[in-house]
Amino acid sequence: MTLSDGPAGVRGPRWDEREPSLNLPSGSALAAAWDVDLAYRYGAAAASEARRKGVDVVLGPTINLHRSPLGGRHFECFSEDPELSAELAAAYVRGLQDNGVGATPKHYVANDSETDRFTVDVQVDARPLHELYLAPFERAVEAGAWTIMSAYNSVHGATMTEHDLLESPLNSVWGFDGVVISDWTAVRSLGAIPAAQDLAMPGPAPAFAGLVDAVREGVVDEADIDRKVMRILLLAERVGALEGSTAIEPAPLDGPAFTREASIAGTVLLANDGVLPLDAASLGSIAVIGHNAREARTQGGGSATVLPERITSPLDGIRSAFPGADVRYELGTVVQEGVAEIPVDRLTNPVTGEPGVRVTFFGADGAELFAEDRRSTALVWFGGDAPIAASRRVVIEGVYTPAEPGEILLGFAGANPGRLYVDDELVLDDAPVIEGTDLGAAFLNPPSLTAAVQTQAGVPRRFRTELDLVQEGALAGALSVTIGIAPDDSEPDGLIARAVEAATAADVAIVVVGTNSKVESEGYDRPDLDLPGRQDELVRAVAATGTPTIVVVNAGAPVILPWAGDVAAVLQGWFGGQEFGSALADVLSGAAEPGGRLPTTWPSQLDDVPVTDVTPRDGVLHYEEGLHIGYRAWLKADAEPAFPFGHGLGYTIWSWGTAQRDGDTVEVTLANTGDRAGKQVVQVYAERPDSAVERAERWLVGFATVHAAPGETVTATIPVPPRRLAHWAGEWVVEPGGYTLRAGASVADLPLTLDWQVAS
Repeated sequence: MTLSDGPAGVRGPRWDEREPSLNLPSGSALAAAWDVDLAYRYGAAAASEARRKGVDVVLGPTINLHRSPLGGRHFECFSEDPELSAELAAAYVRGLQDNGVGATPKHYVANDSETDRFTVDVQVDARPLHELYLAPFERAVEAGAWTIMSAYNSVHGATMTEHDLLESPLNSVWGFDGVVISDWTAVRSLGAIPAAQDLAMPGPAPAFAGLVDAVREGVVDEADIDRKVMRILLLAERVGALEGSTAIEPAPLDGPAFTREASIAGTVLLANDGVLPLDAASLGSIAVIGHNAREARTQGGGSATVLPERITSPLDGIRSAFPGADVRYELGTVVQEGVAEIPVDRLTNPVTGEPGVRVTFFGADGAELFAEDRRSTALVWFGGDAPIAASRRVVIEGVYTPAEPGEILLGFAGANPGRLYVDDELVLDDAPVIEGTDLGAAFLNPPSLTAAVQTQAGVPRRFRTELDLVQEGALAGALSVTIGIAPDDSEPDGLIARAVEAATAADVAIVVVGTNSKVESEGYDRPDLDLPGRQDELVRAVAATGTPTIVVVNAGAPVILPWAGDVAAVLQGWFGGQEFGSALADVLSGAAEPGGRLPTTWPSQLDDVPVTDVTPRDGVLHYEEGLHIGYRAWLKADAEPAFPFGHGLGYTIWSWGTAQRDGDTVEVTLANTGDRAGKQVVQVYAERPDSAVERAERWLVGFATVHAAPGETVTATIPVPPRRLAHWAGEWVVEPGGYTLRAGASVADLPLTLDWQVAS
C-alpha cells in the first residue's frame, strides 16, 4: 500500500515536477466555505488524484484546532471551532473513502502548535480535551475513517504513540477499527506495541528493532501484534490492495475547474464600500500591486506541499478577466524572501537542448552514479530513483536566458554547502546557516545564498551548482534545493514610489498582500501576526492616492490589517490553490460571488488575542484557557475583534425571517431581497447562561449553506441533537431545562432567537 502526504492535494510516491499534482485550496480556505457538500467533493477530488498517482491512503485531513492564530500550521487545519471542524472532517473522510482511498485524520491529539512539537508535553483538562480537541476526531471516526495519525507530542506526560487515548476513547468507546499510523519518526520505543499504535512510519522503525526478541522473551504480548496485523490487512482489503479485494475507481475529475470553484467558495469579503464587484466595461486602467500578485502563495509550507503543473497568479487572472483595461504591475515591496525558481521557459538543458536542467550525482570516489533531466530548478528528492544516500556531490547545470537586462541575485537555497559557477567562473562558495532544530522546516524552507550577476536581455548565461551532501539524521536519503533568483530589495522606497505612481494613474488599484514561507509553515510557529516587510506601509501609500483601493490578503491564517478602514474593500483569499488567480478574478469581476465566511476570529492587533501561548516552558505547554479558545475566548474577554467568527459579505442582500423547532432540528427561513443570486451560511449557536457548569458564553451547534435567486425565500434545516448541548463529566451529560438558540450570519450577528427546552 502506498501512503502519501496531502491534504490539499496528493503528492504521490515521488516529489517530482514531472509528475505534477493538483494543488487544492488549503484547509482554512476549505473551511471558509462552510460547505459540507464541498468538503465531500474535495475529498473525492483527493481520491481521484490519489488513484491517478497509485496512492491508497491520503495522510489527511488535518483537523487540529486553531487554538491560537500564532500556530504555524494554522493554514492546514480547518477552524478554531470543533463543530465546524468536525462536520468538514467527516465529509472529507466520506468523500475520500466512498471513492476507495483511505483517509487519515491527523494529528491525534492536541498537536495545535509547532514549537518543540516532537517533545512538548501538553497539559489540558478533561473537558476541553473531550469537548474541543477530540471532537473532530470522534466525528471522523463516526464517518468511518480507516486510519488515524498519532501525533509527536505528549499529553499529560505520555507520548501519543504510547498513549491510553489510542485505546480509549478511540477504539473502545468510538469503535474505531482502523489503523493508527504514526507521524513520521514519532514511535519512540516498544511501548507503542501494547498501546493501540498499529503502524510505525517510516519503516522499518528503529524503535522496533528488538521486537521479535521482545515477543519471544514475553516482554511483548504476541496478541498485540496479531491485532495490528489484522487491522493492517483490513485496511488493505478496504483499499483494494489485498488479494481478492477490488479497488474502487473514483469518478473522473476536472481538477482545475474544481479547484477554482473551491477557491471562490472560500474567498471571504471582509469589507466593501460598494466598489465590488468591479464593472469591467467602465475600467480603463488597473494598477496591480504586490509581490504576492505575481508570485502568489497557493499553499503553505511543509509536508503538505505539492507540485502543480501550473499556477494562475492574481496578476494572470486579472489580466484575463479585464482584457479591455490597461493593467500595470508594480512589485511595491519585497515579500517572498530568498531565491525563486527560474521560469522553465527561460531555461535550457545543456545536454538535451530542451527546457530544464541536467542533474548529476557523484559518489565518494568521484564516479558518476546517476543523471536525470528535470523541468524545474526547485528540486526535491524524497522517493524516486536518484541514489541520494550513496551520493556525496550533486551537480545541477543549465542555461538561463534573461528576458530583461540588469543585475540579478542568482543563487541557491538548501541545507548543504555549495558552489555556484556562471560561465565557468566561481561566483559563490558558501554554506547556509540553518536556524532552529526542526528538520522538516530546514528541509522545506532552507536559507538562500546569492551572488550578483550581470545579464543582458536574450544573452544566455550558463550556470552550474555543485552541492556537497552530508548523509546523516532523519532526512538522510532526501535532498531539497532551489536554484533561482532573489528579488532586488536594494531600493525599497523606490518600489513603493513606483506603486504609488501606478495607482495614481489608474481607475482602481488592487493590492495583493500576504505572507511568505518564513511566516506560515510546518515546523515553527509565528512570533507575531504582522504582514512581513513593508506591506502595511505600501497599502497606506496606495490608499492615500485617492484611487479606490482593493486589498487581497494571500495568507492562510489571520494577519493584522491596520489599514482596513482606509481602503475600499478587503478580500481574504487564503492559500487558494493553483487556480487562486482565476478564482480571485471571478470574484473581483462579479462573475462569481465571494462565498466564504471566517472559520476563525480575525484580530485587530496581537495584544487583543486571548490565547497566544504556544511556547512550552520546561517542555510543558499548559492549555490554561480551558474551554475558551477562538470566539469563545473573545466573548469571555468581552473584546471586539476586527472581524468576528463566521463573518463574510456577499453581493446581495438577505432578510432574516423566522427560526422554529421541529424535533431536534432548527428550521431557519430567510429571503434574498437583492438583485442577484447569492449564498448565505446560516449559523446556529447555543447559550446556557444559568448552567451549573462552566460553559462558553455561546457555542456553535450547527450550520447550513443556502443559495437563493433574487426574491427567493429559502429554509435551512439544521440538526441540533442533544449531544451538541452536552458537556463532559467523565461521560457526556446534557443538562435539562432551557437553552437559548440564536441564528444568523456570524457569532456577532444573530437576529433570530429560539427557546430550546431539554427534558429531564
